[in-house]
Amino acid sequence: MHKTIAAIATAHGVSSISIVRISGDGALQIAHKISHKQEIIPRYAHLTSLYTPENILIDRAIMIYFSAPHSFTGEDIVEFQCHGGMVVAQEILDTAMAYGVRLAEPGEFSKRAFLNGKIDLTEAEAISKLIEAKSVDAAKILARQLKGELKIFVEETREALLRSLAYSEVMIDYAEEDIPDDIMQSILDQLDQLTYQIERIVDASHRRKGLIEGFKVAIIGKPNVGKSSLLNALLSYDRAIVSDIAGTTRDTIEEQVRIGSHIIRLVDTAGIRDARDGIEKIGIERSLSSIEEADVIIALFDGSRIFDEEDEKIISLVDGLKEKECIVAVNKTDLEHRFDRSRLDRYAPIEVSAKKGFVHLTQKLENLFDSIGQGDELMLVTARQIDAVTKTKLSIQEAKVPLLNGELEFFSYHLQEAVKMISSISKPYDSEEILDKMFGEFCLGK
Repeated sequence: MHKTIAAIATAHGVSSISIVRISGDGALQIAHKISHKQEIIPRYAHLTSLYTPENILIDRAIMIYFSAPHSFTGEDIVEFQCHGGMVVAQEILDTAMAYGVRLAEPGEFSKRAFLNGKIDLTEAEAISKLIEAKSVDAAKILARQLKGELKIFVEETREALLRSLAYSEVMIDYAEEDIPDDIMQSILDQLDQLTYQIERIVDASHRRKGLIEGFKVAIIGKPNVGKSSLLNALLSYDRAIVSDIAGTTRDTIEEQVRIGSHIIRLVDTAGIRDARDGIEKIGIERSLSSIEEADVIIALFDGSRIFDEEDEKIISLVDGLKEKECIVAVNKTDLEHRFDRSRLDRYAPIEVSAKKGFVHLTQKLENLFDSIGQGDELMLVTARQIDAVTKTKLSIQEAKVPLLNGELEFFSYHLQEAVKMISSISKPYDSEEILDKMFGEFCLGK
């Protein structure tokens, strides 16, 4: 019975329905004990009463039994769909554990599905990321991966590498003869094509990772330009302290907000200036770190104040952000205009007012995120996948030199490493420890 696991598969909190899932050889036996039903039909929704070991009624709920191997994990699974809330679901879980079931570890249901051949690693990771997706575009990308898009790419790449490896092995057997030029060129062309394809995929994956994790948007500017007011306005509640005293915000404040179909991480930073106060200096250092980590920068200027050296410092900072998306905005447009906007003409600044409106800013952000989400490029959704593909590319590049020198044994060695790395994206690892680490990042009950 210790191999049978159970967990609450829904988030804790008040809701109409909660799901308790049991998987393993003892799942059906436990279902009989909890429901007191003699006959349980597979894939049939049974409306039944559930009882504790002391025969005390827990709830009247829906119970569904999925017989192996026709289930998510490939094992017998029983799901109890009870009334929501923390108490009822926990009582069902406690009852199952009283009958000898153990609590599932994070990701253990998905791990069992993988080990039983129901899903591969690409599908498992897509499931995990789909739960965390921060945009509609991300959900669409992950849905395609669930249908096998990444698995197909891995298989096609592996087959191409194996074809080149087969040519090499044949030539090794006939080492006395020269390699025909057409075969050599065909192998090189194929390896160049794979390298180009991998570079495109890795670049697109880095550029679009915010679709899944949430784009990080940092608001920067000198003190008192209205960064905290803008944050509060975007959040629709007073999250940051607002005052006329310069340096009020001394640390970064990060909150989530929905822009269009995207959930973004909005960061209010300390005003950037030459500060003497030690604590304020630390806040400014953290502001600069937030700029490095952010996907998008909103550089905010105060339209009611005269352009000064601190504004010039912000412009210099923006000029140095060559590889980041940067939006320049002039705030406090509801007040008297004293700012020399010609200094910002090359940035096409947006006018905003934290008090009266900022629709042009949110529209620009939404359009920016939507444009990143467009396109049919394959996307790698985890650091593990990106690392494996990058190492595949490096092995391919290392294989070219010995190929050109006629050193076919070294060429074959590097190509075998490439096959091993690309296969690791979807095929089983040799190390159980690596699997435990990967699935341990999943949420409990999945």
